[in-house]
Amino acid sequence: MEANQNKLKILLNKVPELTIFFWIVKVLCTTVGETFADFLNFSLGFGLTLTTIIMGIAFFIVLILQFKATKYVPGIYWLTVVLISVFGTLVTDNLTDNVGIPLETSTVVFSVLLGLTFLLWYLSEKTLSIHSIYTKKREVFYWLTILFTFALGTAVGDLFSEQLGLGYLLTGTTVVIIIACVFLAWKFLKLDGILAFWIAYILTRPLGASLGDYLSQPKTNGALGLGTTVTSVIFLIAILAIIVFLAVTKFDATSKNETAETNQVNGSKNKVLTQTVVVLCIFLFVGIGGYVGLSNKIASQTDSTQATLAGQLTDFIKIESDMLNFVNSNDFVSAKKGADDLEHQWDTFEPKLRKIDGKTWTQIDGTIDAVLAAVRSGKPVASQSKSALTNSLSIINGANK
Repeated sequence: MEANQNKLKILLNKVPELTIFFWIVKVLCTTVGETFADFLNFSLGFGLTLTTIIMGIAFFIVLILQFKATKYVPGIYWLTVVLISVFGTLVTDNLTDNVGIPLETSTVVFSVLLGLTFLLWYLSEKTLSIHSIYTKKREVFYWLTILFTFALGTAVGDLFSEQLGLGYLLTGTTVVIIIACVFLAWKFLKLDGILAFWIAYILTRPLGASLGDYLSQPKTNGALGLGTTVTSVIFLIAILAIIVFLAVTKFDATSKNETAETNQVNGSKNKVLTQTVVVLCIFLFVGIGGYVGLSNKIASQTDSTQATLAGQLTDFIKIESDMLNFVNSNDFVSAKKGADDLEHQWDTFEPKLRKIDGKTWTQIDGTIDAVLAAVRSGKPVASQSKSALTNSLSIINGANK
């Protein structure tokens, strides 16, 4: 009887086996989450709110299909991951750009929500293993956890790469080093496998986002300048190819003669709890230490007597004024080049300007996003571009006085 129940659990397991393909597709999905959201927001000119609504509806539709499936189906599962990656990214972006919530606050809130989800999941099911996702309750906990990991990863990644000026490449490199340390700790220091998995899973979000930004952002931003369209297409094709391979070969399907993992492994519960506390302390020490260090570096470069952005925005006024002239002349090629320059300069000075007046910076950031979306649209409309530029110039001029 027990053997038959274990077999049933395995047949109904809703997630893939942990192979190299799992991690490759996970990073690819995360990268697409970053670039495809930017593609809809800026390249197609949907704007942040409409993009969030569209992707939110698509995500919930596919999530319903995932819940209705009776076993792991590569196409449905990974499409859900792609869409939850996009939606999780947009949740954080909306909180930052539309609501004006600081990234520090988002990081703390999503960390707490993720921690509470893990706690409730474990108290309810006595395991956090993804090899035991064979009930609706566990699947709810699983996808809620995934959503919070993407939202948290977005907040942490943006906080360090943009707000604190660490940059895309350096942020990505740092995350790779941390993941490598986690792998070595699991391999040689007997770090709990489930704990190691979730640490790596969370960290692949800022890794994929940094990779996506590094590939897609303009060369003036220190990136490769492939654009969000090209980057999204390349990674979507790669994801599709791997999913087809997995669907045909069933390489990542759980073996039928294995026993479902229902308990924590690698030692006693006390050992796992001790490891979890130690890991949390290390991440808090490194994370807070890095944040304080970078913040102090920015503070040393900022005039402590400067209380407003007055006199700090002249270059942005000139860039947008030139863009408005180009739009009035229907020269959208030059206007789009101006948009690249505007984005680069704004990202470069973000740490300094945000430190002086975060509230005003957030307000201007929203108008600049609207400008970039209007000008970079596949078929830009002159009236929309003029309106976005006029509104942005009005706010920037007011803040610069």
